Amino acid sequence: MTKWTAANLPDLTGRTVVITGGSDGIGLVAAREFARVGARVVLAVRNLQKGESAAADIEGRVEVQLVDVSDLASVRSFADAWTGDLDILVNNAGIMNVPLNRTADGFESQMATNYFGPFVLTNLLLPHITDRVVSVSSQLHRMGKPHLDDLAGLGRPYKSAEAYNDSKFDLVLFSTELQRRLDAAGSRVRSVVAHPGIASTKLASHSTAGKVTGALRFLFNDPARGALPTLFAATQDVPGNSYIGPDGPGNMRGYPAIGKAAPAAIDPQTAAKLWTLTTLLTGITTPV
Repeated sequence: MTKWTAANLPDLTGRTVVITGGSDGIGLVAAREFARVGARVVLAVRNLQKGESAAADIEGRVEVQLVDVSDLASVRSFADAWTGDLDILVNNAGIMNVPLNRTADGFESQMATNYFGPFVLTNLLLPHITDRVVSVSSQLHRMGKPHLDDLAGLGRPYKSAEAYNDSKFDLVLFSTELQRRLDAAGSRVRSVVAHPGIASTKLASHSTAGKVTGALRFLFNDPARGALPTLFAATQDVPGNSYIGPDGPGNMRGYPAIGKAAPAAIDPQTAAKLWTLTTLLTGITTPV
C-alpha cells in the first residue's frame, strides 16, 4: 500500500489556514507545506519576532499574527479581529512538562495552553470556519484523566507529566463534543484530532521521551514525519471525530492513518460535562 506523504497534499489555492504555534517544530513544517500547495497561511504565534523569522523562510503567502493561547485575553483579541472565511484551524500550539505556573486567567499553564486556549479560540472563530478544526493531541492522552472537580489544575498536587497528559485528554474530549454539536446543528464543519506519535522536537526535549537516545532513537518521527498526521487530518476526506496518527508499532512513528483514541477520551457524557464546565470557567457562549 502506498504511504501518504506531503507530496500527496491537494492544491489549497484560495484557502486559508490558521495554525497556532506555527513558528517551530511540527507546526512550522505543516505551515511550510500548507503554503507550498497554495494556501494562505496565518502563523498565530505568541512571539512575533520568532514568527516573522519563521515566515521569512517559507515560500508562499504567509502572515504572522499575535496570539498567546495561554492568555484568554490574547485569544479574544485575535478572534475579534478576524474577518472573512477561515477554512482550516489547526490547534497546534502546546507546552509539555513545564514547572507549575498559574496564568492570568487562574489556570495551570499546561491546561491553559493545551486545552482552554484551543477551546476558546475554536469557539470564537467557529462562525468563520468553513471546513474543519484539527486539534493536535498526543498518545499520552491515554494516560490522562478528567478532573471535572478541578479543571483549572490548581487544587491537587502538581505533577508536570500528569498535567500534560490530562490536558491532551481534555483536548480529545473537546473534539468529541464539538463534533457532536456540529452534527446536531447540521454543520458541514468537521472536528478531527491528530497526533505526531513521538516526534523529536523541542517540545519534548526536556521530557522523559526527549531524553531517550541511542538505540531507541529510531522509534521517533523527525519533525517532517511528525507533521504528516496534521497535514492528513487537515486535508483528506476523513470523517468527523477521526483520530489520525502514525501507522507504525505503537503508533509512535510511521505514516498517517486513522486510528482510535482512548475510549474514555471519547465518552459522550464526560465530554458534555467538560464542555459545560469549560464555558463556565472561561465565560464564553459557544455558537453550537
